[in-house]
Amino acid sequence: MKAFRLDELEAERAANDGAYLQFLRERNMSVGLYALDAGSVDPQQPHQQDEVYLVVSGRAAITVGMETTSVARGSVVYVPAGVPHKFHHISEDLRVMVVFSPPES
Repeated sequence: MKAFRLDELEAERAANDGAYLQFLRERNMSVGLYALDAGSVDPQQPHQQDEVYLVVSGRAAITVGMETTSVARGSVVYVPAGVPHKFHHISEDLRVMVVFSPPES
């Protein structure tokens, strides 16, 4: 079993000065913590993997393809591989758990 604490993952991500911390990688998936501060711009480009986002904290909007929705703590969003997507209108610091399948390269 592998178990993680969100507060420890956030501290590690912040200590490494990065927006993204991959903390689990297995044969069929990888999982990471993604952070965007309020008012920031999401630099993402489409990925070759399917993605699932679970918003841990914060508020924003996300556009996936041509669809836009508001997200907050507890929101779950599926993004198919290759589809353009970005968080925007980030009104509160955003922390998102990201699952990639297959694992992110």
